[in-house]
Order: sequence, then structure tokens, then C-alpha cells
Amino acid sequence: AEWEYACRAGTTTRYYFDDNDYQLGNYAWYAKNSNNTTHPVGQKKPNAWGIYDMSGNVWEWCEDDWHENYIGAPNEGSAWVDNDNRYQSRKCLRGGSWFFIPNICRSAYRGRCFPGDHYYYLGFRVACVSPGL
Repeated sequence: AEWEYACRAGTTTRYYFDDNDYQLGNYAWYAKNSNNTTHPVGQKKPNAWGIYDMSGNVWEWCEDDWHENYIGAPNEGSAWVDNDNRYQSRKCLRGGSWFFIPNICRSAYRGRCFPGDHYYYLGFRVACVSPGL
């Protein structure tokens, strides 16, 4: 829930910039424009909240365990973790990556992998609170 909230930045469209993918190259590194590699953050346009690379570049690991749908999901926005054995439960991936087609870069799209999986298109987002906030 937190990842999608940050990605959408108040939007309700398929992508955080529009319903169509014709502008995706302005916002994300994906299969069509990435030259099959990751890129430094901040080279594309940010979302409405100034967050860069929410779509494309690398698929981001999320704390949530994988579920087929949202039935039973926490309604207060907390992570949906229901398996104590973290290596047996698949985790959600969000944002798509430089390796994938536009549809996988949609704000609502979720992928999944086991925590021990290692692929060159997976990554994570480092975040911190600004001292002024």
C-alpha cells in the first residue's frame, strides 16, 4: 500500500502521469529505451510529489507477502505480512524495470519473487526522513 501511494502521488490513472503509455519514456527506463541496463536515478521526470524512478529502472522489493488479490488486506496501509518464514513466502515487487514492457510499469501492477531470488532487474529504494520534516 505504501509503495503504490507514493507512486501514484494522488493520481488514479494507469501510470502516475497518464492512462496511456506513450509518455512512459519520459518517466521510466523500460525495455524499449533502457539499452538493457539500469540507469542512475533522476534522469527521467519525477511524479507529482517529486519522486523519481517509481516506474521502470529496477523492480522494487516490498515488505508485503504476495497475495492473488486484496481480499483480507490491512485497511490502514500497513504491510500485509502473514508468513513468519520469510524465505518460504513470495514477496511483492513493484514498479517494473528496464527489462519489461510498459504494462508491467503501471502503478497498480504487482510482481512476485521469493526473497532469496537474485535477478539483475530487482532492487530496492533507499529512503530517509529529511531533518527539516
